[in-house]
Amino acid sequence: MSRKALLIHLIYPLFGILVILGGVLWSRGATQTPLGPQQHVDTTNPKAGVHTRLENEVEPWKIKRTLAMVREMGAPWIVEYFPWAFIEPRPGVRQWEHADLVVKHANRQGLKVIARLGFVPEWARPRDSVNTHLDPEYYDAFANYAGAFAQRYRGQLAGIIIWNEPNLSLEWGYRQVDANAYVDLLRLSSEAIRAADPDVPILAGALAPTLGDPNGELGVSDLAYLQSMYDAGAAPYFDALAVHAYGLTYAPDDPPAPEVINFRRVELLREIMLANDDGRKPIHITEAGWNDHPRWTRAVRPAQRIRYTIRAYEMALDWPWLASLSMWAFRYPWPERNIRDYYTFVTPDFQPKPIYLEVKKALRGE
Repeated sequence: MSRKALLIHLIYPLFGILVILGGVLWSRGATQTPLGPQQHVDTTNPKAGVHTRLENEVEPWKIKRTLAMVREMGAPWIVEYFPWAFIEPRPGVRQWEHADLVVKHANRQGLKVIARLGFVPEWARPRDSVNTHLDPEYYDAFANYAGAFAQRYRGQLAGIIIWNEPNLSLEWGYRQVDANAYVDLLRLSSEAIRAADPDVPILAGALAPTLGDPNGELGVSDLAYLQSMYDAGAAPYFDALAVHAYGLTYAPDDPPAPEVINFRRVELLREIMLANDDGRKPIHITEAGWNDHPRWTRAVRPAQRIRYTIRAYEMALDWPWLASLSMWAFRYPWPERNIRDYYTFVTPDFQPKPIYLEVKKALRGE
């Protein structure tokens, strides 16, 4: 047995246990926490946002506090993950309590919610496969979930993202990526969502910034993948493009180039949209940012991270085709104990990091 096969055989069955526990915790966490009065985001930047990652936060007061701190920072947008496996652990059996809690509190805080849908339940994928594996025979099931989600939160969402980083093998079930297959999933999901809520914007892609690899085994360049999506007929099935724009060690102003992964790479994706006569649609950057881990070769110093983040938010205002810029990631419920902790703005116990305080000054004009 190969190392990869052994890993899948030994590790990924645990996901079923985690999903069951997640569903239980969600139900227990959906107790009453007062929504409080309707709030409004005081900001100088209507495009600023963060990726909140509340799917594993089970205490209602912590959900409310997280979203309140986002508002207090001056960011009107959030991107939040709503795992299919958590909401529909068995076919047709949907548990909405936790999702209701997040959406209601976000709306009450005056935040615009972009919902990211993904995470395949065990019943909709082969045994011992990863939770990003979805075969065509279950595309209808995912589309039904997307439609039900849109129906339940009609009028409460600023967008729905279909899948995440489909141009990476690890996000496509550790298989060869396939833009045609993704467009099939997008089409079915789009039809279901528009039948439920014709007004909610459908976001396609959430493309990972990558150069790909020669054989495409790990992934395909986001530039090539987007063109393949258009070639497969994706245009009628989405209203905006979701992209990820990490800066790595580059300053936000560094110029874009096809062979470079930096913040302005998003401009190259925009050029592809224009070349396909799709320029009327906006782009949402649903993940972005810089990391300030002291020992990672792709990180920057904490002071650089602060400057780069503030500058990126400023640049967003100068791009008329950009609807929102959501930085990764506002807070995790517990320490990740790896480089991911060095993307956050707030600690698990709600201590604001220097980047939170400085971004707050910038976004609120203080």
